[in-house]
Amino acid sequence: MGGIIYIATKLSADLSSVHQASIFPYLLLGLALLIALGFEFVNGFHDTANAVATCIYTHSLEPHVAVVYSGIMNFIGVLLSSGAVAFAIISLLPVELILKVSKGSGFAMVFALLIAAILWNLATWYKGLPASSSHTMIGSIIGVGIANQLMQGNSGTSGVDWEQVTKVFKQLLLSPVIGFALAALIFFFFKLVARDPRLYKAPEGTAPPPFYIRCLLILTCGGVSFFHGSNDGQKGMGLIMLILVGTVPTAYALNHTVGIKEVQTFAAISTQTAGAISNYVQPSAVLADANDELQNFISTKKYEPGVMLALQQEVIDIRNEAVNYGSLGGVPQDMQANVRNQMYLASEAFRILPKAAGAPKISDADNKVIANYKKFLDNSTKFIPTWVKVAVALALGLGTMIGWKRIVVTVGEKIGKTHLTYAQGASAEIAAMLTIGFSDKLGLPVSTTHVLSSGIAGTMAANKSGLQMSTLRSIAMAWVFTLPAAALLSGGLFWLFNMIAK
Repeated sequence: MGGIIYIATKLSADLSSVHQASIFPYLLLGLALLIALGFEFVNGFHDTANAVATCIYTHSLEPHVAVVYSGIMNFIGVLLSSGAVAFAIISLLPVELILKVSKGSGFAMVFALLIAAILWNLATWYKGLPASSSHTMIGSIIGVGIANQLMQGNSGTSGVDWEQVTKVFKQLLLSPVIGFALAALIFFFFKLVARDPRLYKAPEGTAPPPFYIRCLLILTCGGVSFFHGSNDGQKGMGLIMLILVGTVPTAYALNHTVGIKEVQTFAAISTQTAGAISNYVQPSAVLADANDELQNFISTKKYEPGVMLALQQEVIDIRNEAVNYGSLGGVPQDMQANVRNQMYLASEAFRILPKAAGAPKISDADNKVIANYKKFLDNSTKFIPTWVKVAVALALGLGTMIGWKRIVVTVGEKIGKTHLTYAQGASAEIAAMLTIGFSDKLGLPVSTTHVLSSGIAGTMAANKSGLQMSTLRSIAMAWVFTLPAAALLSGGLFWLFNMIAK
């Protein structure tokens, strides 16, 4: 209740400066937030069940205590998250839809992504399969990107930033392998240093494990829950920010905490950046419209001579607007979304430029100037209000307390041919905690589900317990089909919602 009161208070304060002639944007905002938080709620009872599975199965904590504890640790993890994963997910979306997020196609994109992810998560949870919410979200993004391009009569694959998708997908593919190997190594270490035979037996009745292993299992359960919140909780945050920018850009398009002092510093950095870019502008370059030039460059990744000229013009325009209005909060209501789009285009163009074929080689000194400038742009547009974190944390934490039983049985009894032992549970959770924590530091989304499940499989292999191939096949099939199924669902929903929006 305290969280809800805090969210309502902060949201109403933010919206107090917004003057809308119609109530429709507020209704749309409410519906979109409800669906986005619904995704995080489903994510909570679908994914976080893995975090509490070993703790409950080994009787380290009574189930209802374990899920409340996990929910609280998820809550803290979300609140302390950096936001890097949130914007890594957003960067996978088609740039033209991000720029048009306040239009019908932008809302169709957000609704299609979220509803497709919710439907697939519910389907795999119902079957008791530890499928990945991260994997589901990536599939949904690919589906929307391809559908968007096909609807415009272009090649479907051109609507997806495949380089970014490949980077994220490699992490999703690699993390279970790391979880498997790391958990097996930790289990071997347990066998070397801990000779207590009770650690290598499956739980009997309702007796808790030895005190020291019980403390370790409780600690790792909290650690996995914390890092799950700090990583998975961010997936919804990025989409919620798109929703807020689309419905009430006056309040959320730009970071209003950037004041007069910061803008004065920014003006000096902008002038320096425009001078650095001028070193690479070709004399023959011509420019019709800077925004169109940069949008085309970001969409196609093809460098043209006009790109550097467009970047220089964009940097100067953004500087002049920021200086004229004094602060980002002072930008007029009808200009907030436009200034944000300019900043977003410039930031993304700078991100892609070093990897674009044919682009000029920028010196280290100029790269430092550009990196400093880009940091300000990202601070101005890639921010997450605290009330959004609280809302996601509540949804994720409450979801943890529902529907954990199906996954617990799969994790505890259906991965190995023998039931899970105390040492195996601790090894798998330590491996999951380390893998997810490291990925979060790198700003990469990772699947808690797959890391923990593969960690348990690793301990079973290390113990020569044998693996239940039927369960592993089901998990593997869920892994294989998640991406195409989510893509088809989101692509179909995107088409449907666009038809309705027209």
